[in-house]
Amino acid sequence: MRKRISRRSTGYCLSEGRLINFKEKAYAEGHWRAPSVHPGRGPAAGADEGVASGRLRRRRRRMGRRSGADQRAVEAVNRLQPRPRFMVLCGDLVHAMPGSPFREEQERALKTALKGTDSSIPLVFVSGNHDLDDYFSFWVGGVLCLVLNSQLFFDASACPQLKEAQETWLEEQLSRATEQKPKHVLVFQHIPLYLKTPNEDDNYFNLQGAVRQQLMDRFKRAGVKAVFSGHYHRNAGGCHDGLDMVVSSAIGCQLGEDAHGLRVVAVTERGIVHRYFSLEQLRTKGMDEDLKKLLEG
Repeated sequence: MRKRISRRSTGYCLSEGRLINFKEKAYAEGHWRAPSVHPGRGPAAGADEGVASGRLRRRRRRMGRRSGADQRAVEAVNRLQPRPRFMVLCGDLVHAMPGSPFREEQERALKTALKGTDSSIPLVFVSGNHDLDDYFSFWVGGVLCLVLNSQLFFDASACPQLKEAQETWLEEQLSRATEQKPKHVLVFQHIPLYLKTPNEDDNYFNLQGAVRQQLMDRFKRAGVKAVFSGHYHRNAGGCHDGLDMVVSSAIGCQLGEDAHGLRVVAVTERGIVHRYFSLEQLRTKGMDEDLKKLLEG
């Protein structure tokens, strides 16, 4: 099992129940620890369409620009005050599939950029459809965070046993959430439940309607406040019956008109406030003053 949270140290461990246990008291299970901020981003900086061999030179130029975007994102996160409790990358950490051209090169570029992240900020990696791996949970000062492998919701026809295992684990986590009464419950998954409305048509960028509705019902019963996703390479989302669906655009490849950027999530005792920022704004000006005041209050 590969590690899905990186601290560039041994500051955490993964229990048999797929719970990440941080050693710091600020991450203790079930204890509210004042407002906090969590930057998050959508798809990877290396994301693009097609990797034909004849496009090698152009591809490498694009990768260079996007690894630069990752580095700018790290610089922006390191400058944030107050210091983020963690940074989450919502899947598609690289574009190339395992065994395909450029995979190792893209992985090296991403690792090089992320090495610059301040050592006090844990990195949380969510499984994308280009980089499948594990699901797990962790606590941050009384907030329960569930990280899911959304590809198993989208199409598990070749691995039904893996889907069943995640379903069993998820049901256990949601049941415990109703018993343990965390201050908030947050879900992170690569593929969004929906892009604009819960009753929209099925497409490549959302989960199928029946699966979507079932997950929404389960999340609401367990008190989940928000689901954070990437995959769409554009900002999108909505709110239905108190459950926020937050879709963040990318640090790198944009498929719409959004700026290269990331989303800052402010978690207070009363609720969740999130806002998307361009990399340039975060690097030069930081987060907006109203978000700072929320965290100071």
